[in-house]
Amino acid sequence: METQNTRERHKLGGISIFTKDYELLDGCKKRLVQQVADGSIIKRFEKTSLPTKSTDVICPHFLELKWAYGCPFDCAWCYLKGTFRFQKTKTKPVFKDREKVRSHTEAFLMTHSKEVLNTGEIADSLMNENGDNSFSKFIIPLFEKQDRHKVLFLTKSDKVEYLLEIEKHDHAIISFSSNTSENAEKWEIGAPSVAKRIGAAKKVSDAGYETRIRIDPMIPFPESKWEEDYKVLIDQIFSDFTPERITIGSLRGLQSTINNTMDTSWVKYLDEVSSWGKKIKYSLRYSMYSSVINYLEEKYNYDNIALCKETKAMWEALGMDYRKIKCNCVW
Repeated sequence: METQNTRERHKLGGISIFTKDYELLDGCKKRLVQQVADGSIIKRFEKTSLPTKSTDVICPHFLELKWAYGCPFDCAWCYLKGTFRFQKTKTKPVFKDREKVRSHTEAFLMTHSKEVLNTGEIADSLMNENGDNSFSKFIIPLFEKQDRHKVLFLTKSDKVEYLLEIEKHDHAIISFSSNTSENAEKWEIGAPSVAKRIGAAKKVSDAGYETRIRIDPMIPFPESKWEEDYKVLIDQIFSDFTPERITIGSLRGLQSTINNTMDTSWVKYLDEVSSWGKKIKYSLRYSMYSSVINYLEEKYNYDNIALCKETKAMWEALGMDYRKIKCNCVW
């Protein structure tokens, strides 16, 4: 979404901050941080262009806080299997130097535009909640020293004990990735049960954290009852708490992911090509989304819903305005 080559460098706290002019999905133009220093810790995710064709995928450009990479779970469809295919460690968790994370983050926090920094794009945000080394206890206090930016945790973990010990957390968002119990048991190997994830989400919500839910990737399995299963999932969530925001997405597969996963049993559901890999066929995706959206609106009067990595055509078919997107990774 860059408008032109207007990259500039500034120094804050002795660290270089690079900014650019961007054209946003709503048509506005804004100067935003592209990266901090070498971009190894903080960098803007800008792998999608402004949508023009119906098949173009919508994704607002958000900032990643790359404190680590990898994941302890073994979800069959995880794109990290392709992303880190050339790493010796593959998807095994690897943690970056904390002092570098601290200095780059503190420099960024001196900038003035309101941003959300996503710690869970290339890692599970709660994969290092261990004693004195807890990442949440390290990073949240840094954000609490200022009043502009927020830090986003995206996780399938239920390890929220350290989050609950942090008294001040006005600038932290916790987002839990969930699915139907049957899909999770079949393909999200090693991750806590859906019930445990929802229970953990209730705990942090009750503690006052802004708490979001991602139902992603939706998959039409089992074929005979997927619609009922997703309604059960929604009932499970709303019986415990009301999410601040729900983002839904469907199964998708980049070729690099498909080539580097051991379990390809899910690939048979992918029939359509988009600018973000293969997708479930359009008509079935539409049925899945409309089923969930209608159920949320009719039973719970809930409409704070967005789509993840979905096409311009799908947004328009569902009567949703992508220009006003409020999805998981943004403010």
